[in-house]
Amino acid sequence: MATAGALGGVLALTALGGTSNAATSGNDTANHPTSPARGDQAGAQDASDARIKITPGQGAYNVGINGPVKVTVSNGRLTKVTMTAVATGAEISGTLSADGTSWKPNGRLERATKYQVAAEAEDAKGRSVTGNATITTVSPANDFIGHLSPEDGSTVGVGMPVTVNFDKAISDKAAVESKIQVSSSSGQRVVGHWFNDGRLDFRPENYWKPGSTVTVKLTLHGIQKTVTFKIGRSQISTVDAKTKQMTVVRDGKTIKTIPISSGSPEHPTYNGQMVIAEKYRQIHMNGASVGLTKKDGKPAYDIDAVPHAMRLTASGTFIHGNYWGADSIFGKANTSHGCVGLKDVKGGGDGKQPAAWFFDNSMIGDVVIVKNSEDKTTLAPDNGLSDWNMPWTEWVSGSAAS
Repeated sequence: MATAGALGGVLALTALGGTSNAATSGNDTANHPTSPARGDQAGAQDASDARIKITPGQGAYNVGINGPVKVTVSNGRLTKVTMTAVATGAEISGTLSADGTSWKPNGRLERATKYQVAAEAEDAKGRSVTGNATITTVSPANDFIGHLSPEDGSTVGVGMPVTVNFDKAISDKAAVESKIQVSSSSGQRVVGHWFNDGRLDFRPENYWKPGSTVTVKLTLHGIQKTVTFKIGRSQISTVDAKTKQMTVVRDGKTIKTIPISSGSPEHPTYNGQMVIAEKYRQIHMNGASVGLTKKDGKPAYDIDAVPHAMRLTASGTFIHGNYWGADSIFGKANTSHGCVGLKDVKGGGDGKQPAAWFFDNSMIGDVVIVKNSEDKTTLAPDNGLSDWNMPWTEWVSGSAAS
């Protein structure tokens, strides 16, 4: 089962104005893709025929509290489904159909609540597959929801911005921003930036100081809440797509150099500063979910249980374990569809593998920088937690504060 690093709870905040402009996801199973090497098809030969679908889909907002959530499987049977409230960890009871092909929660869900759904299934040959999705239920008609990350009391890497995603378009940005104050014990100046009408991020000019404490104070019309989180040690890993090596620097000292395989010339990895947003010990990855298909319409890759996967962008860039590629590619050839692969074993059970080491030594908020890739596009600062790619003057100009 995939285990995700939580990005934060859900705060119900009274609206100051704005019309609904909620986003829903088209990725039904949250089987987020990565970029396997060209050995994908060989690695996928023993993949399960079972296909899990989680409705309404990964990242859906404004989900109804009565009946819309459902898990189904084709070409197999569900073996386990869990649905939990992210903020409290409370598990939601549900009912599995007699034939094992569908599951739904019992009763109504709570409003303004973020839930995580994790499902497991097997096909007729006993081969397993997993599916995961995170959804958020609808807020009261006169409220908006602010999805705040990182979580209260968490410890994160130096690259972790404060992010508030609203489920409705905010018309009076200055009023809302003035009620969200972010400060650091380091004394660093922290400034907000509106990426759009529904997302407000805060960060300092440079990465957070290691060991500092960040405080978020919310005073939005009846909401008096203070969230604090700590910044851990500094870890900045630099992937050089030309040399095909990743250098891991902790608190200014190089602690490891790892051979990698990044994006091929046809699918080069983004250059730029990225931040680890989620961690999965195993995750199912399918090229069709990001539009990567063959001429016959089949996925360019379909690999179950990709180990030690960590999300770097919202568009599907991961750094992850690769057990299907030949050992000779690491440090020698860039073969993926855009992600960064580290040597691993199937199942991820060997803690001595490079991917396992990097996973165990990384935290949400750590920085991963890619350089010398053949990619010519510009990594958008709002693609995941890539805020640091925006120059400071431009960042400050995106604040609505007076």
